[in-house]
Amino acid sequence: MNSLTKAKTFPLWLALATLLAMLYLATARGRGYIGFPLDDAWIHQTYARNLGLRGEFAFTPGAPSTGSTSPLWTLLLSVGYFLHIPYLVWTYGLGILSLALSGFSMARLGQRLFPDKLWLGPIIGLTLVMEWHLIWASVSGMETILFVWLSILLLERHAAFSLQPSAFSGQLSAFNLGFIGGLLTLVRPEGVGLVGLIGLHIILTSLLRPPAHPLTRSPAHLLTRLIALGTGFLLPILPYLVFNYTITGLPLPNTFYAKQQEYATLLVELNFFQRWFRVFGVTLVGAQALLLPGLLKALWTAVSGQPFGRLRTGGSAVSHHSQFTIHHLPFTILIVFWWASYLTLYAIRLPVSYQHGRYEMPTIPWLLLLGIRGVTFLLRPNHQRLWVRVISKVWLVSLTASLFIFIALGAQSYANDIEFIETEMVKTAHWLRQNTDADTIIAAHDIGAIGYFTERPLVDLAGLITPQVIPFMRDEVALLTFAKQQQASYLATFPSWYPEISASLFQVYSTNSSWAIEAGYDNMSVYRLEERETR
Repeated sequence: MNSLTKAKTFPLWLALATLLAMLYLATARGRGYIGFPLDDAWIHQTYARNLGLRGEFAFTPGAPSTGSTSPLWTLLLSVGYFLHIPYLVWTYGLGILSLALSGFSMARLGQRLFPDKLWLGPIIGLTLVMEWHLIWASVSGMETILFVWLSILLLERHAAFSLQPSAFSGQLSAFNLGFIGGLLTLVRPEGVGLVGLIGLHIILTSLLRPPAHPLTRSPAHLLTRLIALGTGFLLPILPYLVFNYTITGLPLPNTFYAKQQEYATLLVELNFFQRWFRVFGVTLVGAQALLLPGLLKALWTAVSGQPFGRLRTGGSAVSHHSQFTIHHLPFTILIVFWWASYLTLYAIRLPVSYQHGRYEMPTIPWLLLLGIRGVTFLLRPNHQRLWVRVISKVWLVSLTASLFIFIALGAQSYANDIEFIETEMVKTAHWLRQNTDADTIIAAHDIGAIGYFTERPLVDLAGLITPQVIPFMRDEVALLTFAKQQQASYLATFPSWYPEISASLFQVYSTNSSWAIEAGYDNMSVYRLEERETR
């Protein structure tokens, strides 16, 4: 088990990730569909195609825009178009590779944190690869699983660099950390939070060390490390910040502002604690629900200063609770703060849990790490008392069985999601391509598949590529007026999303797909932007 963290064993991680991903793809294909489970994945594909084939960072050719929250993911996808590799093969491959790297890196991090239990790291890594949300994410066409891997890599490297013996290597490692953090932020803007926490951890750890500590450095050394961290961070992200500011006058992409405006009503309808438990609860859907007692134990252990683990770097292990206990900030506290602050950020700004909690999925690896470590404190399969042994073994069997059960359930959910997107968004896109002229302007809320397959100019009612609508995106009358001012000829949407607009317009197409109706949804429809009473 310990050898699974050696580089030569990575093909085994890749084989496992591939096997699980292929199960999900085969389940969807068995329904007769293949594609992506989210319309947003087609947004990435559209940007990537234009970048790879035309050299433009644009959704609509000739009109640069900042509608991609994940420019690094877009860049990686564009390589496939540039090399003329089938986009599904390339996209799935990137996701599967990221899943395997996530498990491998988590195994290494676990061994650094818990060198007294070297088997624990690989167990956590394997559980990560087999967690159904993350398998789903690996074949979703989205950046989520890449963000998961880079966040794990960043913390694993920080753990490795935390006990650098020389001043120069400390500065170089800080630069490397900053650079990885910059890449992480180019995948999702939330990555800047982890970089900030690492910087704070470096500061506090340095300040709290006593003069006698062998790793104590001068204030000047601390300052140079922080400068190196910041320089490494800015190097990859500065060009994109400048690009955003040049296009929109804002540093972040349109999606950052549009999504918050779209779901702003949730901030009023639910109090903070309701929102927090909403975003946290969706991450418990799976075998990890049985890790909740372990998570609580791990959180209590970490914040109360009890022994939790030792930090291993370079073949040595340094106790978090050695003679410098009062002066040393445990590394695990950093993980706890990252996990909690990520959920808190979404509870404050975007408290949504739809699509299996895709925004919250990056916290699941940390739930697994903390939960599995906490469970090792609680389970006693070899205890002298029979009832303790029975409960411990039943718990372990239940955890293992639940992991496999949810892999199967997740495959069915993935197939459902694929069928929904293919029979609604993609089907509508093909109809529009066949029944409209190339210069026809189309207004739509979900622009991914429509933009990719029609290649028509769009008015985005969700504000991702049309930021002008963000201030009034909840006002149907204003949206309809704006769409007409932009000379849109058609509106493509679900009737329930814009009931006032759809009731006033002529419907010219409906998918009439049975799956959505049976699932309790309505069918995507196309309307001519001409009010009923004027015809």
